[in-house]
Amino acid sequence: MRITSKGQVTIPQAIREQCGLLPHTEVRFELEEGRLTLVKQDPPGGRGEEGLRLLRQARLRTRLSTDELLALCRGEEQ
Repeated sequence: MRITSKGQVTIPQAIREQCGLLPHTEVRFELEEGRLTLVKQDPPGGRGEEGLRLLRQARLRTRLSTDELLALCRGEEQ
């Protein structure tokens, strides 16, 4: 197995299947005593979880209609 000029390595299909490595799976590299290990990250609950958590905690300080709020998000002039 070789590293490409872009620093990429293909993980063999049998290993991907055995480890449950699907496209877009988050992984990290660990280096210990000269040995490099690829570790599958546990999903944090989805990419948008932090944003949703912040939105749920936020309190709207002004009263806007849905249309006004959407226009504000789109950057439309009122």
